[in-house]
Amino acid sequence: MKTFTRHVLATAALAVLAHVSVHAQANAPGLRPEAGPPSNAMPSALQQVKFDQKLDAQLPVDAVFKDDTGKTVRLGDYFGERPVVLAFVYYECPMLCNQILNGLVSGVGVLDQTVGTDFDVVAISFDARETPTQAAAKKATYLDRYQRPGSERGWHFLTGDEATIKRVTGTAGFQFAWDAASQQFAHASGIIVTTPEGKLSRYLFGIEYPPRDLKFALMESSAGKIGSVVDQVLLYCYHYEPATGSYSLVAMNAVRMGGVVTMVALLGFVAISLRRDNRAQAGH
Repeated sequence: MKTFTRHVLATAALAVLAHVSVHAQANAPGLRPEAGPPSNAMPSALQQVKFDQKLDAQLPVDAVFKDDTGKTVRLGDYFGERPVVLAFVYYECPMLCNQILNGLVSGVGVLDQTVGTDFDVVAISFDARETPTQAAAKKATYLDRYQRPGSERGWHFLTGDEATIKRVTGTAGFQFAWDAASQQFAHASGIIVTTPEGKLSRYLFGIEYPPRDLKFALMESSAGKIGSVVDQVLLYCYHYEPATGSYSLVAMNAVRMGGVVTMVALLGFVAISLRRDNRAQAGH
């Protein structure tokens, strides 16, 4: 009788969960399928987004930017002595850019090597409208997180004009797209480690960069070695569109993953309960 009851409860629980999930998706704002593109269709903005691995390519060291103090600098000012970790972000990004920088500071924060002594970090905003003031605010945030005295000389947050930005990002294989409807950029996430001369040595994708991977990438780059192509699992920074009621690819995948995790947890609970019930009956 107990086993039968458990089976009934489990079946009912799954049915209720499925019904609630479908009902919520059908009625919640922004989750109505008819309002957005098909689930298997990539949004048009993301079709323009790429992060190609252009290993051994030479960055244009003569490219001119503004640093976080407003001073005019050349990209080559940050090369010549030690390897560089390069990040393409924009400082007012509402989504992944902060996660890229968070993952970077977490990864380098546990290394024996120190920013400003053993390697530099150069962040380049790919939003030509951003200013040195915004760059300075972002630099202050990550200096505070890094908490290593003297490292301020190794953290560089740059801004530039559109032509210069595209020249550098194009060399690095980083292609992004402006979405006028949402007033946001669509882009992929990752960082690049370069040699002291400014050649692209190693790509690390995603928003978390294991210290071990960073350490070896910096060691190889410091010696002028060029890494090999790595498998790509790209995270896209995209948006939720309230006007059309559709979620971005990233957000929708997150929602789906949450549903899968919930279902697995519930099925695990039911399986454990049934096993205990069967053991109890066998003991009798």
